[in-house]
Amino acid sequence: MAQSCYHPQMKRPSQTVAVLMRRERISGPMARWQAWRWLLVDVVTHEEGFGHAPRCLLRTEDEQRWLFPNMEVALYTDDAEGYWLNVTSPHPCWFVLWRTDEEPGEDGYAMARPERVSLSYHDAGRWLDAQETVEQVPAPVDVVDWVRTFVQANYTPEVKKRQRPQSFQSLTDRFGQPASVSTGDRRSRKPPSGESA
Repeated sequence: MAQSCYHPQMKRPSQTVAVLMRRERISGPMARWQAWRWLLVDVVTHEEGFGHAPRCLLRTEDEQRWLFPNMEVALYTDDAEGYWLNVTSPHPCWFVLWRTDEEPGEDGYAMARPERVSLSYHDAGRWLDAQETVEQVPAPVDVVDWVRTFVQANYTPEVKKRQRPQSFQSLTDRFGQPASVSTGDRRSRKPPSGESA
């Protein structure tokens, strides 16, 4: 079974990040049903100059870019396997759960807001199971190294015992006695002498 170490006195490792979202105009036939769509652009390290409230960085007729600062990403020992699955994947990434406001904003359209940011595959799976909107972007090397260090200290993958292939296991009958299987055609066998066919 997978093992993890937890020391209550230890402070949880965490980073503060900012999420960049883009609202872009939809063109073509789909525009009849929806004029805009939101997309995750990036997750970056939070800087003091970002402030603490969402703000628009770019606004044109066809696009808006919004910064959502000051979001904490903590690592939890009981989810070490989820981080391990991420850092050992071909493309480690940030997972972002975002939701749109229920009420439209000043321009008549709902704002999308990131709610949670994680580096755990398990978090992303739970969110998707709950039918949330989850997007991902690549995590930078320094973040992947940070998570890998945490995983090495807190997680030991379960050693899977190699199972013997079924074809090499001895056969037994329902009483546990050795049994054999013949691959010959039973109909072609001659009955023992004294028996009728």
